[in-house]
Amino acid sequence: MKKVPLLLIGIRLLLGFVMIFIANNDLVHVRMILVSLMVLGLLTDIFDGIIARKFEVSSEKLRRMDSQTDLIFWICVGWCAWLLNPEIIIEHKYSIILIFLMEALTYVFSFLKFKKETCTHALLSKLWGITLLVAFVSIIGFGHAGIPFFLAVFFGIIGHIDVYLIIYFLPKWTHDVPSSYHAYLIRKGKSIKRHTLFNG
Repeated sequence: MKKVPLLLIGIRLLLGFVMIFIANNDLVHVRMILVSLMVLGLLTDIFDGIIARKFEVSSEKLRRMDSQTDLIFWICVGWCAWLLNPEIIIEHKYSIILIFLMEALTYVFSFLKFKKETCTHALLSKLWGITLLVAFVSIIGFGHAGIPFFLAVFFGIIGHIDVYLIIYFLPKWTHDVPSSYHAYLIRKGKSIKRHTLFNG
């Protein structure tokens, strides 16, 4: 069981590339297949952390690997959305570029301060992940952006601002920081409480 979290991370990484392969081929029910794989990918993301904490194998290396796999997975999902509905991506290109720039800045700020990438697994980032799933289900599954896309962009902006503040407040690099408020408490030398379901 201690190797299951690593296995789930590997499965999520593989799923991203499998989805691109499927989206590039004219398969029957391709949209529903991709939606199912997206949900499966999210489930592996949820349970890898829960299982790792349950069996006390949640390490810095594992959490960093989890974060980078999340990034690759969602880029793959976005690629699928482009392959199936390029008109939607083009229509909302400025919002998408903004989110990409904000994501890139988290790496820039973190490397400048800590010499390594950010790995906060913040609660707002997790909420953004859920809205991303809903938005991509809407785009890939039904060819529609609408409110789901707006919510994904909104929470993407809010979530990234929270990560910027976490990086700013943290006196030294650490992983699994629930919010910028918790990072502020850490800066003040106070202990913080992490939820066992969401943070290590």
